[in-house]
Amino acid sequence: MSRVGKYPVEIPQGVQVAIAGDRLTAKGKLGELALTLTDLVDTRVEGNRVTVAPKGGTRQARMMWGTTRAHVANMVKGVSQGFAKAMEITGTGYRAAVQGDRLVLNLGYSHDVIFPIPPGIRITCERPTAVKVEGTDRRLVGQVAAEIRGFRGPEPYKGKGVRYADETIRRKEGKKK
Repeated sequence: MSRVGKYPVEIPQGVQVAIAGDRLTAKGKLGELALTLTDLVDTRVEGNRVTVAPKGGTRQARMMWGTTRAHVANMVKGVSQGFAKAMEITGTGYRAAVQGDRLVLNLGYSHDVIFPIPPGIRITCERPTAVKVEGTDRRLVGQVAAEIRGFRGPEPYKGKGVRYADETIRRKEGKKK
C-alpha cells in the first residue's frame, strides 16, 4: 500500500488547481504547470485539497498512485514557492557568467562551455564561482543543474569542478613519495 499516495495535497492560498479531462493544471504566482493524468488513478479536487486514489488493486495502479500524488505536490509547490539548486565552482580560473540567454562557463578547457538557458529556468551568478538554478518545474531544475555539473564534475584529489552547494566530496590522498 502506498504511504505517499494516501495523504492529500494541500492547496495554498493563491494557487488554483483544475482538472479538465486527463489534464491537471496548477496556476500560481510563479507560473502555470500541467500534468497528463493516467487512467490508473482517480484524481479529485475537493475544496483546498487534491486527493489521489488507485482505480484498481493492480501493482501498476498502486505504483502510479504515489507517483501521481508526488507529481501533483511538486506542481503545487513549484507554482507557489518554486525550486532552486545552488552550485559552486571550485578551481583556479574556473568561473561562470550569464550573458543574455546563455550561461558561459570557464572550466579549464581550451574553450568556454556555452550552455543555452532553457525556457522556464532562471540562472543567476551572485559570484563568479556561485551558480543558482531556479524554476517552477522540479524535474527541469534538477536536470539543468545535472547538465551543468556534468561539464566538469568534482574530482576527488583536489576537489576541482562544479558541485552542488550541499554536496560533500570525499577526498582521496595523493601519491606518496
